[in-house]
Formats: sequence, structure tokens, C-alpha cells
Amino acid sequence: MIIKDILKRRDRGLITNRPEDTIEAAAMLLASHNIGALPVRDGDGDLIGVISERDIVRGFAEHGGKVSALLVRDLMTRDVVVCSPNDDIKHARRLMKQRHIRHLPVVDDGRLCGMISSRDVMESRLEETKLERDVLRDYAIAR
Repeated sequence: MIIKDILKRRDRGLITNRPEDTIEAAAMLLASHNIGALPVRDGDGDLIGVISERDIVRGFAEHGGKVSALLVRDLMTRDVVVCSPNDDIKHARRLMKQRHIRHLPVVDDGRLCGMISSRDVMESRLEETKLERDVLRDYAIAR
């Protein structure tokens, strides 16, 4: 399975943040959409970072209550690892494991086109496992 297949199944559009948004606004978007991370785009729509629940928690640990006065640019992860829509899901899983991340922006020809999560990766692997099981079962019955 490739990343593009996961993105096709999505029933929602891509939700993003801007670097000048407040941490409160980012937290509200995360909570209201029940997601763990948001890509951060500049005025040209280019991916410049990711803000995650983990980034916000670290912000509280470092800044205490002053975190509410910070902007997304102050806490976002700037060294963003990305994948392509044509990458195999195994490649995405490997990237997530190596970098200890749970969300991976999908970039096609330099433009952000989606975001996948470790849950998406696990669900696709579960589907593959079920398919393998069914094929093996059918083979065993046919013999």
C-alpha cells in the first residue's frame, strides 16, 4: 500500500496552522478535530513546521502559564521529516520509528498535500494482515 491510498480514504480536508497563530488557537484546532499534530504553513502555503500536542506539553513544561502568550512559531518543530504520496507505507513506518514521531506530512512536488499518523500506518498494516489471512485461509480450504 502507498501513502496516496491512505489520503484517498480521508473524509476531511487538510487542517493547518500559521506560524503567527497562538498556541491557544493551535490547541483548540487539535482538540476540536481530534488530531495530534498540525502542519504549519507560511503565507505562500509552504510547509515550515509541525506543531503537535507534544510540542505544546513541552512548552508548558518550559514556560509554565506563559505558554498562552507564545505563538506557534515559538514551539513548532522546524526540522520536519516528510514523505511522498507515492512512498510505500513501510517507508513511512520506518521514518516514524527512526525519528520517534507520530505524524508525517505528505509533500508532492514541493507542496503539502496531506498528513498521516501512526494510527493510519497501523490501520493499513492491519488491513494487509487481514488480506494475507484471507488469502491463506482460501488457499488452505482449496487444498
